[in-house]
Amino acid sequence: MADKKVNPIGNALGLLRIRVKRGINLAVRDISSSDPYVIVRLGKQKLKTCIIRKSLNPEWNEDLTLCVTDPNEPIKLFVYDHDTFSLDDKMGDAEFDISPFLEAVKLNLEDVPDRTVIKKVIPDRKNCLVEESSIVWKDGKVTQNMFLRLRNVECGEIELQLHWIDLPSTRSL
Repeated sequence: MADKKVNPIGNALGLLRIRVKRGINLAVRDISSSDPYVIVRLGKQKLKTCIIRKSLNPEWNEDLTLCVTDPNEPIKLFVYDHDTFSLDDKMGDAEFDISPFLEAVKLNLEDVPDRTVIKKVIPDRKNCLVEESSIVWKDGKVTQNMFLRLRNVECGEIELQLHWIDLPSTRSL
């Protein structure tokens, strides 16, 4: 008997592309600096940026793409300092809710002028936002820029940008 494999794309709403832009004022974990990288988690999916050597203000500008199946599941970020001869040090974590972003994606926005703000997300105790984050219609796509304050650490923020990728519908013939 063959094992049944669940296809995560089968019940996917679409793909969320997260551009991990940069870190700001990250915590020192080595003698005078850190070698940070970011892990992004959604459910069982886990993606990692490259390591930026000796920087407290790293610029990754790296795209990580997650398959979204549950709009209510938060995206979790973990920042670590890479160490060669010991376990990597934690440099904080954050999470955010993608449901406001997904609500904007569902809207019919073709006739909306470029750079129109669709919705504003206000910082609260659940979302780790540093400041208000706008969901914008730009270049024919819904995008959201956000700054997240890292928790469980003395300092640090991460700047992200969200983009949505629709999956072509799969129909059996």
